[in-house]
Amino acid sequence: MKYKILLVDDDADVLEFLTEELEENYTIYTASNGKSALTTLLTESIDLVISDVMMPEMDGFELCRNIKNTVSYSHIPVILLTAKNMLQSRIEGLDMGADAYIDKPFSPEHLRVQITNLFNNRARITQHFFQSPSADITSIAHSKSDQTFLEQLNQAIRSQIQDIDLDVEKLAKYMNMSRATLYRKISGISNMTPHELINTTRLKKAAELLISGNYKIFEIADEVGFQSQANFAKLFLKQFGMTPTDYAKRNK
Repeated sequence: MKYKILLVDDDADVLEFLTEELEENYTIYTASNGKSALTTLLTESIDLVISDVMMPEMDGFELCRNIKNTVSYSHIPVILLTAKNMLQSRIEGLDMGADAYIDKPFSPEHLRVQITNLFNNRARITQHFFQSPSADITSIAHSKSDQTFLEQLNQAIRSQIQDIDLDVEKLAKYMNMSRATLYRKISGISNMTPHELINTTRLKKAAELLISGNYKIFEIADEVGFQSQANFAKLFLKQFGMTPTDYAKRNK
C-alpha cells in the first residue's frame, strides 16, 4: 500500500505541481488551507503532511501546532514549505514540532529525499521497538502528545495483561476513545494493529519476568495472558529471534 500524503497550499498551481511530482509513489490528498487540512485528517489515515506556511484562515505554523498537540494525529510527520529565507521563521516552524523545513524554491528531488528519509527513519525506530525485548514503547513517540498517549496505552494493556480476550474494544473503553480512532492511532504510530501491539506488550512483559528468574516459563505464559506455553514460546522466538529459555540464560 502507498503512503498517504496530504499537500496543503493556497496556490492551486503549487498543489498541481507537487501532486504530479509525488503521485507515482504516494496517494495524494490536497487542501487549500490549514482548516481544510484538519478536516481531511479527521477522516483519512494520513501518513505525512506537506504544508506551505503562508496561507489564509490557518497558516502552516498553526496547522503544525494543531497536528502535534492533537492525540489522534500527533504522530503524523510535518514538512513545512516557505518562501521565507529567515532563521527565525525556521526556528518557529521547528518549535511548533515540524519534522523538516524546506525553503522555496526547492528541487523536487530534495523534497522526495526528505520524504523517504522521514519514512525510513520512523520504520527503523518501530522495527527496533518491535524486535528488542527491552525497548520501551515511548521510544516510538514523535511528540509529547504521543508520549503521553503511549504511556497511557501501555498502562492500559499491562493492567489487563492476564486477560486472554483483551482486544481493541476493551482498550478503547479504557482509553476513552472510539474503536476506530484508537485503531487508526495505534496503526499510525506503531505500524501495528492493536492485536499485534497487545501481543508485543505481553512478550516484553514476559521478557522482564524471564530476567527476574522467579518464574517458570509456563507460569510466565499464564501471567502475561497466553493460553499455552507452546504458543507463547513460538511467538517469543518469532519476534525476538530466540527462545524464552535462551533469552533467560543470555540475561541471567
